[in-house]
Amino acid sequence: QVQLVESGGGLVEAGGSLRLSCAASGRAFRSYSMGWFRQAPGKEREFVAAVSWSAQYYAPSVKGRFSLSRDNGKNTVYLEMNSLKPEDTAVYYCAAGATYRPTQPAGYDYWGQGTQVTVSS
Repeated sequence: QVQLVESGGGLVEAGGSLRLSCAASGRAFRSYSMGWFRQAPGKEREFVAAVSWSAQYYAPSVKGRFSLSRDNGKNTVYLEMNSLKPEDTAVYYCAAGATYRPTQPAGYDYWGQGTQVTVSS
């Protein structure tokens, strides 16, 4: 069993930056793919970024602005978000799982509670 706790969300002006953290419990953290997804009101949950072993994946809408990293010693994965836009406003979820489809939410077994990111124009 893995528990995930996100933090770091908040309100920021367009062009600003935020860093989200996802702290995971459990000793299997190193073997899991870790993903970030987001869901805006009235929209489906969408892929943002993921790391699976040494490979990283980014949605086209965030590539070049967002950066993902993981610290296996701290069982934590981070999402550095720069040049934020109002359309980045959403609840951001961290996910973990032994998946071969790291960009697909269905491949993840564990989810955090989400953290709100609001970007004002």
